[in-house]
Amino acid sequence: MIEVAEVRLIGADGEQIGVVTRDDALDRAANIGLDLVIVADNTDPPVCKIMDYGKFKYEEQKKKNEARKKQKTIEVKEIKLRPNIDSHDYDVKMRSMEKFLGEGDKVKVTMRFRGREMAHQNLGLDVLHRVRDDLEEKSKIEQFPKMEGRQMVMVLAPK
Repeated sequence: MIEVAEVRLIGADGEQIGVVTRDDALDRAANIGLDLVIVADNTDPPVCKIMDYGKFKYEEQKKKNEARKKQKTIEVKEIKLRPNIDSHDYDVKMRSMEKFLGEGDKVKVTMRFRGREMAHQNLGLDVLHRVRDDLEEKSKIEQFPKMEGRQMVMVLAPK
């Protein structure tokens, strides 16, 4: 697959061999029983290395899987409130929200209205504004409060 006449060759153990012809590099790789792989093709001449290509691909895949394991997926945690929530219940919900935001998760605050509470949506909005103000230094608003059927939804993201 290598189409250039000369390549800069790196040996199997990492030593610099120098600029050689393509055929010479292929012969050296074949004598050792390994493959000739282009490492950097944007240089002049391209850099090739003698290595076991199958092992190289395996190691690369292993690194990719390890990186995928270490990355954190952001989850959306939901906290449900009511417009006439008591102060102690509110404090318990606030501690949960602070914990979720501290772990790097988003928090979806849902204000549920039942029956006649639909006529007093401003009370629910006041509670959501209180949540926003209490979590101001730990979060930013990703979605402002809006009505979705019988519930008002607000999404907070960690800073």
